[in-house]
Amino acid sequence: MKQNFTVRQGALDGVEAFLSVARHRSFRRAAAELGVTPSAISQAVRVLEERIGAALFTRTTRSVGLTEAGERFLSRAKPAFEELVAASEVARGLGQRPAGLLRLSVPRAIVPILLEPLIASFCKAYPEVEVEIAASKELVDLAAEGFDAGIRLGQFVDADMVAVPMTPPFRLVVVGSPVYLAERGRPERPDDLRQHACLRWRRSNGALALWSFNDNGQAIEIAVAGPLIASDFPTMLGAAIEGLGLALAQLPEPLTADRLKAGNLVHVLESYAPVMPGVFLCYPGRRQIMPKLRAFIDHVKSRTTGDGKVQIQVDAKRAGPRKRG
Repeated sequence: MKQNFTVRQGALDGVEAFLSVARHRSFRRAAAELGVTPSAISQAVRVLEERIGAALFTRTTRSVGLTEAGERFLSRAKPAFEELVAASEVARGLGQRPAGLLRLSVPRAIVPILLEPLIASFCKAYPEVEVEIAASKELVDLAAEGFDAGIRLGQFVDADMVAVPMTPPFRLVVVGSPVYLAERGRPERPDDLRQHACLRWRRSNGALALWSFNDNGQAIEIAVAGPLIASDFPTMLGAAIEGLGLALAQLPEPLTADRLKAGNLVHVLESYAPVMPGVFLCYPGRRQIMPKLRAFIDHVKSRTTGDGKVQIQVDAKRAGPRKRG
């Protein structure tokens, strides 16, 4: 059965005064240390003794000593109070400068293509901040799971979140290797994809993602089939280029730019490419943002272009062709 535990109101009142008197064996010196009057110290200790129900000090005109109850109270209260003071200092430090553990929830697919260069530069700029990246396919509840912030595709940012853009909007493009297109021909309309081999994406809920298109302003989705199912963009990019080069893939355009320029991939169905809102750093709206998160937000914003979007170099080379042994 669940029990309710509460701390009595004022349970810590007078403890600091008691500890100071016990340390100095003097009400007058304790008052001087704490910057109050001796009568105020005496009153605080008296209230503490009444609340506890036992005398803590023996007082004479010449000296102050501890009773047995006072000795036992001191042995437990002193380390506990010192720990509370230390805890307050630690918390105060985290509230005054960027330090501590910054926990980020990130889609696994975004880590290699967007986050790594940003995190590297942030860690160099803020050495007192430890960054923990929890990469997964699932969209977790940031507040419930104890995350400071998350990185999300724009369509998955909750309405009650504060969102900071990390990339401009980008197109989802269909690409294929020149070898594939030479053998199978170019699809001219989205419906043509039903006759092509396509690389598919597994969503976090387990469903296979449909391919999305914009047909003269109308959003359409196509169910495709093909030889590979993946859950991250670099795997799909590498498969489209080399491993399963005889297939098409639908990917974020920034990820494909270098390979298109190098001739490893070719655009198809460009006029049907839908525009996605981009990638955002999001966090629960709060009155006070801890300095570690504020520093990360500012770091993201410092990498913006003139249009207010973060300019991050997408590293697609890791998904390029590998040398064969």
